[in-house]
Amino acid sequence: MSTLPAIPAKRYFTIGEVSELCGVKPYVLRYWEQEFTQLRPQKRRGNRRYYQHHEVLLIRRIRDLLYDQGFTISGARNQLSDGPAALGGMDPIALPSDEPMSMAELRIELLRLRDALADD
Repeated sequence: MSTLPAIPAKRYFTIGEVSELCGVKPYVLRYWEQEFTQLRPQKRRGNRRYYQHHEVLLIRRIRDLLYDQGFTISGARNQLSDGPAALGGMDPIALPSDEPMSMAELRIELLRLRDALADD
């Protein structure tokens, strides 16, 4: 698995930025929007897509499932709907305690919480 670049601390990312941050082509991102209902970037003038931090994390998760773990689109969709990563905005305390978080997942959750607190 290739190492992906760190995600900068900013609110919105263009499709080109997300493409570089996640190691997938822009047309793949547009296709994944159709296949994964959790992936809904904001669209503004000229139908330009703007992704938020949590969506970049979701795209990296999808990429991992498809490219690194070998899931099909349908299998990845099921994994996302079954696992803690699919819970998105849910309180992390409500996550099943029998599944320990990896350091990467913990860091992602801390960043998500930081962003949520910054919005308040």
